[in-house]
Amino acid sequence: MRKTTALTIAGSDSGGGAGIQADLKSFAAFGVYGTSAITAITAQNTRGVFGVSPVPPGMIAAQIAAVRGDIPPDAIKIGMLGDAATIEAVAGALDGHAGPVVLDPVMVAKSGDALLADEAVAALTALMLPRATILTPNLPEAARLLGTDMARTPEETVAQGRALLDLGPGAVLMKGGHAAGPVCTDRLVTRDGVTEVSVPRIDTPHTHGTGCSLSAALAALLARGEAPPEALVCAQAWLCDAIRAGRSLGIGGGQGPVDHFHAGVA
Repeated sequence: MRKTTALTIAGSDSGGGAGIQADLKSFAAFGVYGTSAITAITAQNTRGVFGVSPVPPGMIAAQIAAVRGDIPPDAIKIGMLGDAATIEAVAGALDGHAGPVVLDPVMVAKSGDALLADEAVAALTALMLPRATILTPNLPEAARLLGTDMARTPEETVAQGRALLDLGPGAVLMKGGHAAGPVCTDRLVTRDGVTEVSVPRIDTPHTHGTGCSLSAALAALLARGEAPPEALVCAQAWLCDAIRAGRSLGIGGGQGPVDHFHAGVA
């Protein structure tokens, strides 16, 4: 019986906490075989991003073609794309893929460093959002995609989710990590309604790679056949435990990573 597979298309984090590295760890935590196509090489650690070198678009497309031609992914997670040329290359390389796609619109690193050029936002919206089974923006990313202010209330969050849904994705997960309060609520907005999933907010600075890890976990669960609402419940609970366990990892001197393998490997 063939093992479930997933492909991550994202940037490489030399510190190992986010990007391709976090995605592959997240896939493995759910028992899914991970493959990758690297879009950019970053020089970073838990303290910041010190350099970014994009991979040529042709090489990105070649990586995707090589994987799809031999190890067809049951789901695809897309993270850092960087610029319009990369977005165009990835969009073309995905032609014919019929499985789930989780699009994490990576725009700014935890350190505040910009990871998506301003002129690339239009290309991301036009070429990638309609391909997404689930779009997973945090609140600042959702606002940037819509060209508006960040949502401050649950009602504004849902309204922005619905506005993004009108741009083509099958569902929009409005992540609540940037909201205030003792509870973190993620809201999955679909054409059938809104599913809210909440967990206690954990007081820790060690949240490097949480967005990458959550979207990769969703992709792994979709690859295994879970429906989006059930996948969200499972992925959010797993990430909450990973954040809690990450407080004792002691990795780096800045914003450390979560513990992807807090529960062992599935």
